Amino acid sequence: MGKHTILGGKVHIYRREGSSKWQCASFLAGRNRRASTKTDSLSLAKDFAEDWYLTLRGKLRDGEIHGEKTFKHAAEKFMAEYEALTNGERNPRWVQDHYRRIRMHLVPFFGEMALPSINGGTVQDYRISRINVAEDRKPPSRSTLHHETVTLRQVLKTAVRQGWITHVPDVSAPYKASGKIVHRAWFSPDEYKKLYEATRANIKQAKGERNKYLAEQLHDKILFMANTGRRF
Repeated sequence: MGKHTILGGKVHIYRREGSSKWQCASFLAGRNRRASTKTDSLSLAKDFAEDWYLTLRGKLRDGEIHGEKTFKHAAEKFMAEYEALTNGERNPRWVQDHYRRIRMHLVPFFGEMALPSINGGTVQDYRISRINVAEDRKPPSRSTLHHETVTLRQVLKTAVRQGWITHVPDVSAPYKASGKIVHRAWFSPDEYKKLYEATRANIKQAKGERNKYLAEQLHDKILFMANTGRRF
């Protein structure tokens, strides 16, 4: 079964579609609270959920819980102010891409989570849920997940500015710290010599002032690129 309850129905244990890890949830202090158990074992998930709930009850008793803002609150605040604060300096499509990622992917997953509960672990659960999509759908590319992480970080920065959390957690992707490395080809010294000698000869063979001028520009450009490392 995909859903279970413990502690007399006070805590629900479930799995998100496409994820093997169990989640737990409970309605406490006026709103739903959720957390990832970070395990695919139901028995361990129940132990985690019980400890998690009792910890929350203790924090509520000690006055440490004051109804924290959720990710959805921060996302709404970000969307309300981002376009106005950038004052047209961002491409309109870039702005809309942020909003689309929030509506389609980030809020459905993080929406009801309390902002302090979002950390590297919950973000990794999000990535896994995005990758483990239905068989008839194509998983998102590494670039797509990167852009979604950028948007997530922007929302969390908004939460920091509002004082809803103290800092932005580390949401970088583990294991793959860098993207694909592509080694670009370069000229050997002999090849470079052949190239600039050919463009020099081209100047001498050019007919007409305009053609000679263009040949000189080409020669100078090649010398400049080869000696400065610039790419055009």
